[in-house]
Order: sequence, then C-alpha cells, then structure tokens
Amino acid sequence: MPAETRTRPIVPVLAFCGAVVAVMQTLVVPLLPHVPDLTGSSPAAVGWLVTATLLTGAVFTPVLGRVGDMYGKRRVLLASLAVLTAGSVLCAVTSDISVLIVGRALQGSALAVIPLGIGIIRDELPPERVLPSIALMSSTLGIGAAIGLPAAALVVEHFDWHAMFWAAAALGLLDLLLVLWAVPESPTRTAGRFDVPGTLGLAATLVALLLAITQGADWGWTSPRTLGLLAAAPAVAVLWGRHELRTASPMVDLRVSARPAVLLANLAALFVGFAFYANSLATAQMVQEPVSTGYGLGASIVVSGLCLLPGGLAMVALSPVSARLSAAYGPRTALALGAAVMALGYVVRFFTSHALGPIVAGATVVACGTALAYSALPALVMRAVPATQTGAANGLNTLMRSVGQAGCSAVVAAVLARVTLPAGGRDAPALHAYLLIFLIAAGTALAALVAALFLPSARSTPVESAGSAAPAGSAPAGTVAVTKSEAAAREST
Repeated sequence: MPAETRTRPIVPVLAFCGAVVAVMQTLVVPLLPHVPDLTGSSPAAVGWLVTATLLTGAVFTPVLGRVGDMYGKRRVLLASLAVLTAGSVLCAVTSDISVLIVGRALQGSALAVIPLGIGIIRDELPPERVLPSIALMSSTLGIGAAIGLPAAALVVEHFDWHAMFWAAAALGLLDLLLVLWAVPESPTRTAGRFDVPGTLGLAATLVALLLAITQGADWGWTSPRTLGLLAAAPAVAVLWGRHELRTASPMVDLRVSARPAVLLANLAALFVGFAFYANSLATAQMVQEPVSTGYGLGASIVVSGLCLLPGGLAMVALSPVSARLSAAYGPRTALALGAAVMALGYVVRFFTSHALGPIVAGATVVACGTALAYSALPALVMRAVPATQTGAANGLNTLMRSVGQAGCSAVVAAVLARVTLPAGGRDAPALHAYLLIFLIAAGTALAALVAALFLPSARSTPVESAGSAAPAGSAPAGTVAVTKSEAAAREST
C-alpha cells in the first residue's frame, strides 16, 4: 500500500459517509405524524416518504455496487453522495408532498455507499486492517439509524422541519468533500459489459415485491393490486434468473450467490435486518403510547428517540470487538453469537416492558447483538467471492437487510393495527401486540442463528487484498482484475 494511502483517514471518512446514509433512512420517522398537516396531504401519501426511500435503496444498492466494480468504486461513491445531497436540498426547499417523495427517493438511492465503502476498504487496506474496518463500515447501518432518530426528533420539536433537510444536505456536501480529499480510487475492476436487461429485471422484481409488502396493509392483502404484485414478483424473478445464468457478464452472478457461504450469509442478513428493525420500530412507538393503555409511558418523540441512543453507542463500541472475534474464531462464530444475543435481548424485552429503564436495557442488548451480526456479514461474503465482485456481492447482502426491514415494517404495522384495546377514546395497540412482535423478532434472530450454524466451517482467513488473484474457478466468465495503470489507460480512452 502506498505511503500516501496509509496516511489518509480512509476508514473514518467512509464510516462517516455510511452513518450519514443510514441516518437518511430514518430521518423522516419522527416527522411522519405531522406531515399531513404540514403539507396538506393524506396519510397514504405520507407513507410514500418511507416507501420511496426503501424502493430506491433496494434497487440501486446492488446495481451501483456492480457499477462500482466495473467503472470505479470511488467514482460511483461520489455520484451517490451527490444524488443524496441533491435530494436533501429538494426536500429542504418544498412543502409539496410529491416533490418531497422525489427528494426522499433520491436520498434512498445513496444506500449503495455502504457496500461501495466496504469494497474500497478491501481493495486499499492491508489484510490486517480489513476485518476491523469493514466491521465498523457495516455497523454504520445500525449506528446511523440509532443516532439519527433522536437527532431528527430534536430538530422536529425545536426548529422548522425544513432545517432537518438542510442539515442533511450539509452532511452530504461534507461527505463529498471528505471523499474527494481522503479516498483513493479502487484499483480492482471487473471487465465485461453492463447487464442492462439484468438490471431492469432485478428492479422490476424488487419493486413488485417491496410495493406489495409495504403497501399491502393500505391496499388490502387480498386486493387485486397486492395479489397481482405478489404474483408478478416471482414470475419476473424466474425470467430474470434465466437471463442471468445465460449472460457472460451478469448483473448478479447467481452461481456465486448460490454457494452455501454466500446464500446462507444473505439469508442471515434478511433475518438480522428484520430483527434489528423490530427493535427500532417497537421501542420508538411503545414508549409514546398513552398512560391510559395501562403500559404506555406517554413519552415525547425526543424521549422515544433517545431510548435508542445507548444502543447506537454500543454498536460503535462493539464493532472492533466483532472484528477481533471474526479474526480469532471466524466470522461465522461472530454472526452466530450476534444472533443469539439479539434473541436474548428480545427475551429481556418480553418480560420487562413496563418501565423506561428496562425497556432501554432490552433495546440496547438487541443493538449489541446487531453490531456483532452486522459486522460479521461482509467478512463472510468477501471470504466467498472474488475481489472483483466485492461491491456487487455486498450490495446484494445490504439489499437483503433492506428486504428484511421492509418485511418487519409490514408485520409490525399489521400486528399493532389488529391487536388493540380501547384507550382514551380510541383504539390503541395492546401490550400483547408488542409482546407478539418481540416473539416474532426473537424467532427471526434464531433463524439467523441457524443460518450461521449451517455456514461452511472455516477458521478466519485473510481477506483478499487488491491485486490478489481471485480463487481459482470462482470468477465468472469475462471477469478480471484490472490494475491501477490499466484502469487509468481505460479512463483516458
């Protein structure tokens, strides 16, 4: 590694970028109850402020990961941050719900920053620094969400709500400047043509699936729109899969993705994403329930957000611990331990849901498990794929976490809407609704544990550094590693 690269704060800059992007995912949550009055829109339209971000994040994360592998991860990283900044400015200058939705969609597309950052870390850092660095980078998904909620709540309560988006734009611009200063272009490239049909097929599958999941409660789970989308998603997925298996340079290398080490890591990411998001959603809503429910604390938006802050700080502290566990015992062990701690946290939450202190303690235990699991997932993926597919493979893993979060959001909304009791002249979620959510989340954490236990057993091995050869037979047709000089020559033409 060049001396110039060693002196650059690559990891802190990339981790800061990841945290900012994660904040964008939950930025509007404290604002949602007030948006109809602020914008003159319907509650159904307001829901699209979250749905649009989820959809664009799901679609663009694997796509931009692949583009970064082919054309330069730093270049795509900068483009993603520029789009995030533009989306934030768009939200800051309007009170029109349709424009806000467009701005939120632009913010969501920047979720690809996290797998791109992981790819740059793998390519640029020496092997001994890779595991702790990617552990921190991966954990920013949870860290940003946990810190972003109380910060956004403080802005909503004390300032004009547009200030929240101006702050987001300033953070996006700061990210851009920091990346330009500190992050070099990755030397590893994948040859071949960009798979346009594969990209469109993946996008169509994800949009159909996620629209059905996120809008099913509003549209009705048996409505023609919901059922049509649920039928379309697997049909398009089959056609997309056939194309990906036949093309020389696929959007997603399904042969690599079908390896047990990759497939089980992605399933674990799905389950961990579900269990993590249940913690955030349930905590933020539970403490705000009115005292008339018999269990609610009637807390403010700010207090509900602050309940998640200890968990966010714990995730920062535990990311290097997870890296050391992965180095000593393998990332499979770190993932299994994280999933077990998450399940234990939900057991704590099941029996201690009547006072603020125990609620915060249970939520923090779940966050600790999330930190261990999230930090281990990229190491598992990178151990099983060639260096030239790092961005795409981690993009797919990040996508699976997003799908898990989308499924969790739908399940939590359905349970809270159906298991209710009369309180203060209205129907409010019953305590049993939250306890049921904790049981479901504990079950998904245990499913992640099972997936981890079935992963191929192997002691921690050095992650491939830039320029190292991909494992024999592992790279798809048309995939090669390109050196910095070759990449420069290609760019000049």
